[in-house]
Amino acid sequence: MAQITVRYFAAAAEAAGREEEPWDLDAADTLESLKGALGERYGEPMRKVLRSGSFLVDGVVRREGAITAVGSEIRGITVDVLPPFAGG
Repeated sequence: MAQITVRYFAAAAEAAGREEEPWDLDAADTLESLKGALGERYGEPMRKVLRSGSFLVDGVVRREGAITAVGSEIRGITVDVLPPFAGG
């Protein structure tokens, strides 16, 4: 099984009780399944962040879909969990 790094910022870090952790997944995993697993692991505080927050996958804003492209290299992938930000 491949491993990525999940980093948490602001309210997401508070909900997780950490700023970063390794996460096991296979190449077919999606942001939707990651959201579900994070909500299950960290409960309602994380689910609240995920309802209106967003993800950066290797620096690119994403809200859904596969974490990796088919056949892409998984080693070194970082997924940032970002809470909603005020302002524009």
